[in-house]
Amino acid sequence: MEFTLWFLIIGLLLIGMALGGTLLGRAPMTTSMLYLGVGIAIGPHGIGLLSLDPVAEPELLHRLAEVAVIVSLFTAGLKLRVDWRDPRWLSPIRLATVSMVLTVALVAGSGMLILGLSAGAAIVLGAVLAPTDPVLASEVEVESPQDQDRLRFSLTGEAGLNDGSAFPFVMLGLGVLGLHELGTGGWRWVAIDLFWALFGGLVIGVVLGTAIGYLVAYLRRTHAEALGLDEFLTLGLIAVAYGTALLAHTYGFLAVFAAGLAVRRIEQQSTEGEFEAAMSEFEQTGNKTETAESTASLHMAQEILGFNERLGRIGELALVVIVGSLLSFDVLSLQTSVFVIVLVFVIRPAAAWLGLIRTDITQSQKSLICWLGIRGIGSIYYLMYAIEHGLSESVSTQLLTVTIAVIASSIVVHGVSVAPLMARYQRRAEHGSGAT
Repeated sequence: MEFTLWFLIIGLLLIGMALGGTLLGRAPMTTSMLYLGVGIAIGPHGIGLLSLDPVAEPELLHRLAEVAVIVSLFTAGLKLRVDWRDPRWLSPIRLATVSMVLTVALVAGSGMLILGLSAGAAIVLGAVLAPTDPVLASEVEVESPQDQDRLRFSLTGEAGLNDGSAFPFVMLGLGVLGLHELGTGGWRWVAIDLFWALFGGLVIGVVLGTAIGYLVAYLRRTHAEALGLDEFLTLGLIAVAYGTALLAHTYGFLAVFAAGLAVRRIEQQSTEGEFEAAMSEFEQTGNKTETAESTASLHMAQEILGFNERLGRIGELALVVIVGSLLSFDVLSLQTSVFVIVLVFVIRPAAAWLGLIRTDITQSQKSLICWLGIRGIGSIYYLMYAIEHGLSESVSTQLLTVTIAVIASSIVVHGVSVAPLMARYQRRAEHGSGAT
């Protein structure tokens, strides 16, 4: 009977995923909110169909979150069709560095004051909750490579970069707790966990994405080989970039994001000045563009992007349902509620605002960026990673409770507000009152 129920639930969820964009498009609700509700209904506080203990057995949730995040990061990189030297990159870089550090520090301080955490546990919590999410932020991300909107670009770039830039602070927190080697005076953390792992991951992703992308495009244009099966190319490139980065002791999240950027960069160079015409030809002729000189790279990038987006939605569904199943009344304690309010309404806006000082983002765009700091699957990954590296059971349980509360609150609060806010922003942009 239980197996039959799973068939029914999964089938309804997949149908809901397919219809969600149409049915919920005008409502103050997102598909993630629907998945969250389903998770609550089938969890221990509902019919009891799904029951997980991430503190005792973090491996499953760790790996599920890991796969969902790397797929979404690769997708984010493929969507950002902006030259790497373009000044528009300043905003997401500032958000992923200045705002990231400020968020970690403010969350850590709040964790010590409000939740009574030790310094090490508070730093881990800061790193867990600092990144914005590339999985759940589809409503505010760049919609396609043609989308040049500054607000969407900043939020997409931030989500792509900060899922890697938070990692050094996870390691710092674990080091303070005595669970990771920081080196005398912190030299190992600075040299390896910070500089080498960050920049090494980016370089590995760019090199592998460029090499594999150029090879496939060359084989298709010159020899009409390596055709079709773009799904395997996608999964292979993601796996190679991620695995190579981990073997080199760098951050795989950044490598995967950079690989996506590199594949899009190849397309951008091949269609420079002719992108709209090439896109029109691709949309009209489909696979006939796969071997054409001017559109082979575009065909590759677009086919990979389409598959990745669908794969990412499946990951979103699975992880948000699990988040819903982990919700309990314990999450609603006074301390946790105060902490969530401080994070969502004070820390994120303050950190983002300070990070965007002296950028050319408009005031309306800056206000939306400050508000739309969606937390999600990346936080689950980091927390499971920390638990697997030796967090005590009591600390793990406390951090899990807070993290699930933050993610669920973000899904609901941002989910309710994102549709009307983005619709209003779009109307203002179309009437020339907001720069895009």
